[in-house]
Amino acid sequence: MSKTALITGITGQDGAYLAEYLIKKGYIVHGIKRRSSLFNTDRIDHLYQAPTVENRNLILHYGDLTDSMNLTRIIGEVKPDEIYNLAAMSHVKVSFDTPEYTANADGLGTLRILEAVRLLELAKKTRIYQASTSELYGLVQEIPQKETTPFYPRSPYAVAKLYAYWITVNYREAYGMHASNGILFNHESPQRGETFVTRKVTRAVSRIALGMQKNIFLGNLSSKRDWGHAKDYVRAMYLILQQDQPDDYVIATGVTTTIRDFVSMAFSEIGATIEFRGSGVDEKGYLTGVERARFDTMVGGDYYEPFAARIGEVVVGVSKDYFRPTEVELLIGDSTKARTRLNWTPQYDLKGLCNDMMVSDIKLMKRETYLKDGGYRIMNYFE
Repeated sequence: MSKTALITGITGQDGAYLAEYLIKKGYIVHGIKRRSSLFNTDRIDHLYQAPTVENRNLILHYGDLTDSMNLTRIIGEVKPDEIYNLAAMSHVKVSFDTPEYTANADGLGTLRILEAVRLLELAKKTRIYQASTSELYGLVQEIPQKETTPFYPRSPYAVAKLYAYWITVNYREAYGMHASNGILFNHESPQRGETFVTRKVTRAVSRIALGMQKNIFLGNLSSKRDWGHAKDYVRAMYLILQQDQPDDYVIATGVTTTIRDFVSMAFSEIGATIEFRGSGVDEKGYLTGVERARFDTMVGGDYYEPFAARIGEVVVGVSKDYFRPTEVELLIGDSTKARTRLNWTPQYDLKGLCNDMMVSDIKLMKRETYLKDGGYRIMNYFE
């Protein structure tokens, strides 16, 4: 018989990739999504099956981590072999503005899932994956960070996730649950939310190349992050729950890069070079050149002349509005334990990740331009 998995946050980046990965492995996947008046299933539309389809392998449920009765009902009906708790208010900067909701969803939401599994007497059947985060390390106490590195969270998001981490460990030890934490460092993809810095950068660079906007404003350009591809990281989630014994694992590439360097890398994907001058909020990135052959291949010859005419102009700025009240300056993970015990290795490096995101966003922005002109709407109307 097929295994059954329940994914919270299935409409997010990780949930979508994980659902696709598990379905290919023969799982029946149940997903929890929040009710919205707008369609918010873009990332899983290619997997969706109507309720009238027999033997569906993807079934969606309305729910929310803040609603314990609802979660208990869903878990009781599905009786999953595996639960992947990926849902969260996951934007670090926004968590400073919504600290109570963040604590309720990200911290107590995990407790509600664990307690539902316990009360429904599924502790021996259901394995639980808790999406933990490198933000737990915050003001880092050790470089690189590994499973034994002390935590020092620096945001309401990280503090809520710290509770989720320890309550998962507690239920594992108190009730013998197969409950594990994946301490995932930053992982990105073309499906990343548009307000997260890597996606914000690749979208903006694509739009700048196409003449749709003039520049991009960011926060602390010197922050260093360990960035991997979400496709690699969902494989690690799966592997964690296939182990005989539950445990906690750092999932990371072991390479750290500044936001400044990621911006330069994104521009280099279209053949452009930029030079940063100044410091702090006065730092600016100037367009200094563009390789035509590379630009034509990635973007298109029709856009070259207007873009090249901007050489010497400012294309990157810094705004104090994007700085956090407490910054996390450096994150770099040591995933030796995962590589050894899980036999996990990432297939993407940062350049491959950046290229994947840039190719996707250039296509997306071109389609947006066409839609704005009315062509796409007309085409679809007659189809």
